[in-house]
Amino acid sequence: MESQSVTACFLVDPPRKPVISSLHLQTPMEEKPTLRQIFDAEESSLLRYAHGIVGQRETAEDLVQEAFLRLHQHWLEVTHPRSWLFRSIRNLALNHLRDHKRETPLEQDRDWQSPAPDPEQTLGKQEAIGTLQLLVSELHEDERQLIALKYHEGLKYDQISQRTGLSVSNVGYKLHHTLKNLADSLRSLGIENSED
Repeated sequence: MESQSVTACFLVDPPRKPVISSLHLQTPMEEKPTLRQIFDAEESSLLRYAHGIVGQRETAEDLVQEAFLRLHQHWLEVTHPRSWLFRSIRNLALNHLRDHKRETPLEQDRDWQSPAPDPEQTLGKQEAIGTLQLLVSELHEDERQLIALKYHEGLKYDQISQRTGLSVSNVGYKLHHTLKNLADSLRSLGIENSED
């Protein structure tokens, strides 16, 4: 399935209404982005997220399309579309895995002589990664930026300080507390550190 066929469903956006977010107070004149804007901005990350859980590109594309269709149906009720989409895809992906337990994707370059990893352990890791991505997506923008600079760009505290204008100690403090809160949230959801 090509993304053009997916985007065709979203050329007409549902009605929009002003939204007040609990994390970012919007003025009454601000409106949440259109469905098309959300699709354009988030499609790639949602596909990667879904693929990380199900392990099949075609299935991931179907799940993303289904999530956007559901968002379209519930547009007026949803105040945080990005978080809603990640949560929806997680639920759809886990339902798909549960319903298709016996299906095993064949990989063309798979070495059949090597021992395969434990499917339950792999699923647990994928679910943990997906849950972590969902929790990160719900963080305040400043916290997401610090995590991206540290773990995606691999910057040191002093480099992050230069990019953000925060002091080095403040960068360390904020990152420490953000990571601690993420770990606490994962623990409360029953996800502990994996043994690797």
